[in-house]
Amino acid sequence: MKKKISIIALILTFVLLFSACGEVDDNFSIVPSPSGSDINVPTESEVESEVESKDEVSSQNSAPTSTPVTSSKVESTVSTPKPAPTLQNITVGPYEIYDALNTRGLSTKKVGYGFGVAKDGKPHSMSVNNQAKFDGMQNVNALALDTKSTDKRMYLTFDCGYEYKNLTADILDTLKEKQVKAAFFLTGDYVKKNPTLVRRMIDEGHIVGNHSWGHKSFPTISREKMAQEIWQLEDYIKMNFNYESKYFRFPSGEHSDCSLELVSSMGYKSIFWSVAYADWDTAKQPTKESAVNTVTSRYHNGAVILLHAVSQANADGLGEMIEIAQNQGYAFKTLDEYYK
Repeated sequence: MKKKISIIALILTFVLLFSACGEVDDNFSIVPSPSGSDINVPTESEVESEVESKDEVSSQNSAPTSTPVTSSKVESTVSTPKPAPTLQNITVGPYEIYDALNTRGLSTKKVGYGFGVAKDGKPHSMSVNNQAKFDGMQNVNALALDTKSTDKRMYLTFDCGYEYKNLTADILDTLKEKQVKAAFFLTGDYVKKNPTLVRRMIDEGHIVGNHSWGHKSFPTISREKMAQEIWQLEDYIKMNFNYESKYFRFPSGEHSDCSLELVSSMGYKSIFWSVAYADWDTAKQPTKESAVNTVTSRYHNGAVILLHAVSQANADGLGEMIEIAQNQGYAFKTLDEYYK
């Protein structure tokens, strides 16, 4: 330690001598003090203290430590990419349901079907817009209004959720008399309880359509449940009547983009309507004359007419509805003729 102090003191002495002589080493820049006083030379005790302090720091830096030096945590700004969603397919009956969990994000928003009131032989703009929307959707096959045919034609359809006062038989009698074919959309409850009527529909050349097994609102259930609702009814009709149909009507017309795509993926065509009225409440039936006037005033080319088979007014006035349409030059066509 004393040897180090002597060497440092010797170096400082040479520096002072050169300063006094006005000589400047290339590696130094000597700046005189503002007062002109001499540069303070550290005392021996100060030099020793400085050397000891440096030795202590060097010793601390070289000695191993049991506790690592910590630094502030640096958050990574690079996000880890999420894996692509898995498209899970499931089997319902003979159908492979694509993307059962809807990982593609097809809209499930419930859309209540509106068709507007047609008049003056023209469809309401709402029906026109509905058909334009369906035509513009990928992987969707749906009919609300025939905008393609140029001849005067209409399509007659009935919804049958349950049987009431044997009115369906009366309707079938009228259709047979007028030689008009219609489409009947049936639920599971209807086909189970009315096999004779279902058989008659088929034997007399009418279309039996799928109205789902339990008449549930499709936008509120999963894709798997939708498929089960359709397949359960299809399978029952196939097993009991040896009949197959690929026409589907949404319960209450309630649908979504997701449900429209699901129905079409199963090979079904979704059938909506452009003419209808409040005829489903058996306790609030209009007179026959009122029903006939209401329906016929809304006739237009390409119309898809929806009537409920539980309506006494419909059963009583159906013959007149058909005659008025034919007198105006309309022909009743089947859904098969539209899609041929």
